[in-house]
Amino acid sequence: MIARPQLEGRIRAALRRARVVVLIGARQTGKTTLARRFLPSDDPNYFDLENHETEALMAQPLTALRERRGLVVIDELQRAPGLFQTLRVLADRPGLPARFLLLGSAGLALLRQTGESLAGRVEVIEIGGFTIGEVGAAQATRLWRVGGLPRSYIARTEAAGTAWRRQFIATFLGRDLPQLGLTVPAPAMRRFWTMLAHFHGQVWNAADPARSLGVSEPTVRKYLDWLTQTFMIRQLPPWHENLGKRQIKAPKIYFRDTGLLHELLGIAGMKGLLGHPRSGASWEGFALEQTLRAADPDEAFFWATHAGAELDLLMLKRGRRVGVEFKRLDAPRLTPSMRIASEDLKLEQLVVLYPGAREYALSERVRVVPLAKVAGAGMDELFPKPRRSGTRIRRGQGFRGQQLS
Repeated sequence: MIARPQLEGRIRAALRRARVVVLIGARQTGKTTLARRFLPSDDPNYFDLENHETEALMAQPLTALRERRGLVVIDELQRAPGLFQTLRVLADRPGLPARFLLLGSAGLALLRQTGESLAGRVEVIEIGGFTIGEVGAAQATRLWRVGGLPRSYIARTEAAGTAWRRQFIATFLGRDLPQLGLTVPAPAMRRFWTMLAHFHGQVWNAADPARSLGVSEPTVRKYLDWLTQTFMIRQLPPWHENLGKRQIKAPKIYFRDTGLLHELLGIAGMKGLLGHPRSGASWEGFALEQTLRAADPDEAFFWATHAGAELDLLMLKRGRRVGVEFKRLDAPRLTPSMRIASEDLKLEQLVVLYPGAREYALSERVRVVPLAKVAGAGMDELFPKPRRSGTRIRRGQGFRGQQLS
């Protein structure tokens, strides 16, 4: 068991503030394990909707829940989407006799219903796989290779981890997606998912997958949206504004777990990963997820122009703009694209993240930082407090006067 104190702290704080807290995230990311830290699964107030007896009991949800007191946990909420109307009634009772912790594996569908019926009563927390901050910087390479899904990461042997990931993919396609209403045959969906593995880190274009599968472009977009809603894929939207330049306006596609990406690409072991042509794109996606989990920005985009200038990640938080580039290099250098992005997008700073250990400045507003440092420090590292007016950066110092290691 790998402790996740930061996540536990967020959940405890949310339960103090909100009447209903929803934990959403992909299958097998540890939502149930976290919930059991707050309420044992054998407690009468714990409802697992994958249990047939519980499912039958919840056929009359108001009867099943209105006498409950204290914390009530409802797991696998996507199996009972009509429950939100009942929860609104229960959450509005005077005196707050009960608070509700809900767990679900389908994000946008849950959030849409929450927005319709629980506005002002709910707080949503997204749960992902393990992060570098949770497993330690020394394990970052292994985390990249096998992914952050807990049972994949803690597998005792390489063979056991591979077998678990294969079974996860088969179960997800054959059981989980059909339960959510997607009726596409599992073999067809697997072919599409494998195609997406080759799009990882690239701008999305529906034409090629549609042609290969023999379906329409709107159909493959629907497939992509299903994988996005179930947290398998991240669609990173493009940023565009009036800069007098032709800018890319289609999203980039990233696998949210690199262990599943490597399984679908047929990559075995570290040697196979380092020698694979998609190795660099894989590390970029891994670094992207780690950065977003640590920084928790208000909004995130990528930026690219048809002339070739680009920025891997643009994060907005409380009105501040920070750019991020991901470079799997020994010693990243300043590039013309970095200068253009910094100037055109009016970035407060641009951070180049790499797998090394040394931090150094490339210019007044561009610095190179180890990914492990950002994954541990998070928002404070990427969004440092503004420097006082008149402060000057001296040689040998990093951005905002921070002494380099």
